[in-house]
Amino acid sequence: MKGLLVLSAVFLAVFGKEDFSGHQVLRISAADEAQVKKVRELEDLKHLQLDFWRGPSRPSMPIDIRVPFPSVQAVKVFLESNGIKYSIMIEDVQTLLDEEQEQMLAFRSRASSTDTFNYATYHTLEEINQFIDLLVAENPNLVSKIQIGSSYEGRPLNVLKFSTGGTNRPAIWLDTGIHAREWVTHASGVWFAKKIIEDYGQDETLTAILDSLDIFLEIVVNPDGYAYSHSSNRMWRKTRSINAGSSCVGVDANRNWDAGFGLSGSSSDPCSETYHGEYANSEVEVQAIVDFVNSHGNIKAFVSIHSYSQLLLYPYGYTTARAADQAELHELAKTAVDNLSSLYGTEYEYGSIITTIYEASGTTVDWTYNSGIKYSYTMELRDTGFYGFLLPAKQIVPTAQETWLALITIMDYTLKHPY
Repeated sequence: MKGLLVLSAVFLAVFGKEDFSGHQVLRISAADEAQVKKVRELEDLKHLQLDFWRGPSRPSMPIDIRVPFPSVQAVKVFLESNGIKYSIMIEDVQTLLDEEQEQMLAFRSRASSTDTFNYATYHTLEEINQFIDLLVAENPNLVSKIQIGSSYEGRPLNVLKFSTGGTNRPAIWLDTGIHAREWVTHASGVWFAKKIIEDYGQDETLTAILDSLDIFLEIVVNPDGYAYSHSSNRMWRKTRSINAGSSCVGVDANRNWDAGFGLSGSSSDPCSETYHGEYANSEVEVQAIVDFVNSHGNIKAFVSIHSYSQLLLYPYGYTTARAADQAELHELAKTAVDNLSSLYGTEYEYGSIITTIYEASGTTVDWTYNSGIKYSYTMELRDTGFYGFLLPAKQIVPTAQETWLALITIMDYTLKHPY
């Protein structure tokens, strides 16, 4: 195992990026709880180096796993010998990555304004930061940039504040990119920022919202991980903090919050993609948001945006107990999903995290809800697994457009239902 790690390090040093040639994404359909339990055994086989894109939860939920080329045959034999059905969602991960890079290179150019910025391609962290600075420079009376902290590796944690004036007004928080490899979320966040600027004074609903509420938008919650996903490993999910006593780097920033921290639905293994960290809020990227929310004290809605699976979720993820406001949250989610679907017909499911997707402890919106932010939601954007985290760039704008319809629904409801 140590030899493999050394070879991987040498490969990265020479070629710069991890190669995923021959890696396949399998979709597993467990027929019953016994088969779900059997699939969970694969998580313990560390030598296979499996990457669970969507982990085992219940028989009705598909399980998506990226399988490295050397492990493909062993995993298929395991599944077939246990009578577990599967299909190949992605035949060769590297093929999609090559296409993605070609598209980015073909459309890469430095924008001179937010009007010439290309919203239909994926961008590096540097390019997103340049966009943020352009947006602020062009619209100083409506948007400002706030640095709420620095990442583990010292990068600024930038938040856009959209405001028409006043101090400590009630506010709405939106964030994207807490998981590095979920590139469509960062791209959507950029589109949302421009949309807010374009619609203020033109769209009645957005104008009314901003005339009474501030909107905070953090486009890149995890800048270290995002930069690493561009430079070295496209499939990187976690932060880039060093874990004492382990050669494995990073923490799942969406398992690091002080809400059911360390319970089922997260991992104590630093090498796991769902490693919860040494303690709640151990990640400076998480602590920065916690400090900001607590110091602000008047945030009324909080939407954390992920990909993939096409879901709109509300608390809780760490317990089956119903949120006190579940009926209201459920009805608002239904309205938001209906409005989202009205544009392109994209179908979303909605419900509590634990009943709709899987058990997850230490999540963002469980903490925000427990902290008094009633309208706390997590969104999982396109798609449902055909591309997974590798959504083609041509779907960025349609994804952002339809997602905006759900967001504006939640924000408008927040305006009209103060609490």
